Amino acid sequence: MNRQGTPAVPTDRQDGPDAPPPFTGFEEVIGVYDADGGAIGEARYVIGKLLGRTHCALCDITHSPVRRKPAWDAMTVRLSVPITLLHVNEMPTDVAAATREHGVPAVFGRTPSGLVPLLSPSALDTLGGSVERFEISIREAGALLR
Repeated sequence: MNRQGTPAVPTDRQDGPDAPPPFTGFEEVIGVYDADGGAIGEARYVIGKLLGRTHCALCDITHSPVRRKPAWDAMTVRLSVPITLLHVNEMPTDVAAATREHGVPAVFGRTPSGLVPLLSPSALDTLGGSVERFEISIREAGALLR
């Protein structure tokens, strides 16, 4: 909350009374897109999206129709924890196992004891492509796991 009693909205600022607290507790945050990487995979996704046949809520959060969102880049700096974004054909074994259990797209936090789910496919869908809502949700999920 800010001084006026309304929720503080994340901005590009990293200091001041309304700045979000540093995001800690995870060695890494891992997001997995519901799409293959590489030229063919990305072309397949774009065509499927244009035809209304494919949807990836995490893609909608991180990218505009033509490039990565500047708001996403600013948010990654505010979180101060590495964020790794993977396509389903690029996952290491532990992430693949987590996605088999929790689905894709999804977001996980890496801890010393393994991966913990932070945002499920349905949770990502409710964010409506908003980077700001993603940041709030990821911070809340991290706080609940501490």
